[in-house]
Amino acid sequence: MLQTTLKKTFTCSGVGLHSGLPVQVTCRPAPANTGIVFLVETPEGQQRINLGPSAVMATELATTLGNNNASVSTVEHLLAALRGLGIDNAEIAAQSEIPILDGSAEPFVQGIRSAGIVSLPAFRRVLRVTRPVELKDGNKHISVYPVNVPGAFRVNYYIDFPHPAIGRQGLSLDVTPEKFLRVSYARTFGFLREVEYLRSKGLARGGSMENAVVLDDTKILNPDVMRRPDDFVRHKILDFIGDMGMARLPLQGSFSVACSGHAFNNRFLRKLQEEGALEEVTLTASEQAPKTPKTPRRTFLPSIEDSLVLA
Repeated sequence: MLQTTLKKTFTCSGVGLHSGLPVQVTCRPAPANTGIVFLVETPEGQQRINLGPSAVMATELATTLGNNNASVSTVEHLLAALRGLGIDNAEIAAQSEIPILDGSAEPFVQGIRSAGIVSLPAFRRVLRVTRPVELKDGNKHISVYPVNVPGAFRVNYYIDFPHPAIGRQGLSLDVTPEKFLRVSYARTFGFLREVEYLRSKGLARGGSMENAVVLDDTKILNPDVMRRPDDFVRHKILDFIGDMGMARLPLQGSFSVACSGHAFNNRFLRKLQEEGALEEVTLTASEQAPKTPKTPRRTFLPSIEDSLVLA
């Protein structure tokens, strides 16, 4: 399997989820073995932020990457799109926030598809899980097991919200460029009481009924932005792909997740690294480089293969 990058540059513009101010992000091709790097604009000039579990500085409402000189928030949907579509190398020129756009990864998917994906003259490298690892905290749980399929990233996710519009939902997904489209469109969601609290702290100023599914104590306030009844667990998988995308290389393993969030996801990724459960491997030449399908799947119909909604 060969490494990949973008064929050309693309830019997405919108508002920042936290600030509510106009921001934009530009994704550019990068040479083999660059990885995914963020180049953040600051008053002192452009600062480079490399991916890694310890680069995550904050996880309230969204995931923020940074170092001593710069930070960039709401990176998880863009990272999910890049990892989900099999992009190994890219330079991400950003401001303090990645635009929230429609609250999903779909606009980034469309940007990547319009830019195109090309193979590079170097074999793909991944971080392979070498042994089972588990993390529990109350009802939150993540475990991972090794898999022998080169580059395989599998997620089995379960949520249980005491809310009549959500309840219990489960979804299993083999994350490939084709199947990633089954979760890429799912918008972020939140509860009205939490949004009001965050805004009282100067956060979530860019959140709206157009870029998030908002719920009060009994119902969805804007059901027209829903695409499928299980969008909630689909978005949780989208976030998980993005949060695991904080690793310096793509991960190879089979993950089971229950009731997690950005902070717990990062705790687990740090645990994998700290316990030495990841081994860098180079994939064989016999594998095909991942390709993005010509047309995204938009039927939004349930299938036995990819979705199970639990009563």
